[in-house]
Amino acid sequence: MELSQLLILVIITITVVLFIWDRWRHDIVALASLLACVLVGLVPAEQAFMGFGHPAVITVACVLVLSRALQATGAVDVMAQRLLPAKTGPTLTIAALTALAAILSGFMNNVGALALLMPIAIQVSGRLGIAPGQVLMPVAFGSILGGMTTLIGTPPNLIVSSFRADYKAEGFAMFDFSPVGLWVMLLGVVFIALIGWRMVPVRKRSDISSFETSKYLTEIRITEQSKVCGMSIRELEKSLEEQDAQVVGIVRNNYRAPAPPGYYQITAEDVLVIEADPESLGSLLTSYDLSLEESLANQEAKKEKKEKKEQLAAEQAAEVSQSIVPETKSSTESETTKEKEKEKEKAKQKDKERRGEVTLIELAVLPNSELIGRTAAQLGLRTRFNIHMLALSRHGRRSIKRVRRTAIQAGDVLLMQGQEEALNTFSAEFGCVPLAERQIRVPEKRNTILATLIMLGAVIGAAFGLMPAAIAFAFGMMLVMIFKVMPLRKVYTAIDWPVIVLLACLIPVAGAMASTGAGDLLAINLLQLLGGNNPTQAMILMLVLTMVLTSFMNNAATAAMMCPIAISFAHQMDVNSDPFLMAVAVGASCAFMTPIGHQNNTLILGPGGFHFGDYWRLGLPLQVLVIIAAIPALHFFWPL
Repeated sequence: MELSQLLILVIITITVVLFIWDRWRHDIVALASLLACVLVGLVPAEQAFMGFGHPAVITVACVLVLSRALQATGAVDVMAQRLLPAKTGPTLTIAALTALAAILSGFMNNVGALALLMPIAIQVSGRLGIAPGQVLMPVAFGSILGGMTTLIGTPPNLIVSSFRADYKAEGFAMFDFSPVGLWVMLLGVVFIALIGWRMVPVRKRSDISSFETSKYLTEIRITEQSKVCGMSIRELEKSLEEQDAQVVGIVRNNYRAPAPPGYYQITAEDVLVIEADPESLGSLLTSYDLSLEESLANQEAKKEKKEKKEQLAAEQAAEVSQSIVPETKSSTESETTKEKEKEKEKAKQKDKERRGEVTLIELAVLPNSELIGRTAAQLGLRTRFNIHMLALSRHGRRSIKRVRRTAIQAGDVLLMQGQEEALNTFSAEFGCVPLAERQIRVPEKRNTILATLIMLGAVIGAAFGLMPAAIAFAFGMMLVMIFKVMPLRKVYTAIDWPVIVLLACLIPVAGAMASTGAGDLLAINLLQLLGGNNPTQAMILMLVLTMVLTSFMNNAATAAMMCPIAISFAHQMDVNSDPFLMAVAVGASCAFMTPIGHQNNTLILGPGGFHFGDYWRLGLPLQVLVIIAAIPALHFFWPL
């Protein structure tokens, strides 16, 4: 073994271990791996960052923008509403949802496809009377299966195609993945719909009712003797930080102000709505001479009862006055009273519209969300968005204790309180998926049609060889910006930059593995372990090994690592490399065993209430089915 081969194998081994450990983000690990290769002389310094201009990287970025355009214009929502059955049993409903997720994922970002279908899946589970996870997991797995059907369906396919282009001077075409991919996808969807969804563990979903926030939300009456009387909300919250409590609302003169601004001054007879855990509530009341207020529900009931009494008394007085006052005068007064009542109702309606409706909503944290690693206290939710984070659910466990100081993770479900518009702004800015059913809102019909036509045109241009895939989709992205199909500021936010950095850094590293001959050396040793030179056994090994790796590390990283080995396998046995590369593509699209294998698995972790070990129950049979279906298909469509 040469020194260069030893160095690249050591670097790649450390890289894979760091990917699986998941202590640092994948793009940081990939960059460190690239720099290590540069430092030891495996990658020339002037070529270190050429991966950022690689056609596969450009194509991924452009496809993400076009995918977001379809999503933002409501085109996919309309399609889902028209295609999904309204009243069917579990089998047909899950089959339709899973198939739709698979079809959408063939032409758009599969995380985006799942995010659009998640609220529908949760609503459907309620209608069918089954656990939400029994619908969410099939839909997530269907979206992963759909990615293997086209060149742009998933980043690993583009990586595989780029390695073929380096080896044979021509990459795979748009629908070269379809014969094997469609066959595997079809069998997978049928299996999930008929049998698979029943294998999903039944878990209670972390919905709003299960958070049980009411016993932690306490109303406190401020008296003149209270130490907080005269303080501002900001001053009070600073002193409440030790108890990990926060003010989530204030009631003054029967008017409730959610998320009151920090400059609000607390006065006697105010009612503060405070979020605190039970252990610290007693000390909080004692420290500040505070008194518990009766529940808001009782307040509303008393108020309603009082209003009814006043209304009844007014009606009785009106009847008495009508009996002693001339008819014409009574009629005039009655009309005047009605006009005053109408004016009051209009004023109330305007005030309600001005203040906005305060709601509770669940938000699932996307894998690439900017919330990850940050706490509610760091975000400044009240100051920036006038909203509150009341509770957090992680892996099915619900808690709001110390919620403001808990670092948010991908897949968490957040219970948020605030006005609907503010909540929508927050979820869009920070990468969250509302789990409630959404109304289909199409900004402009023109934009919906344009987004669909642009994506269709880019696919046709790449599929029929009119232009390279990177150029076709870059042209489509340019049209999206020219015609302002979506706000220009959202074009760059639509790109998943960690994935772009990951791909751009790993392409030179994988190239170093091939150029040093380390891939050939590894292939020879693996073939010797197999005890022969059987291409079918080697193909099965390639598929299984890729599946195992992609269950614990990013699928694009797995593809980049395995492609040089696949080419080396074919070179050592003197056979066609295409079946081996296709085996890598299929294996990299089959991350069903763990919640960390694919972003979609992570996304359903909280909403489905799943545990880490829940995925293999459906994932393992599905992966066995993929192996059984893929090997004959690879032999048939891509002969050795």
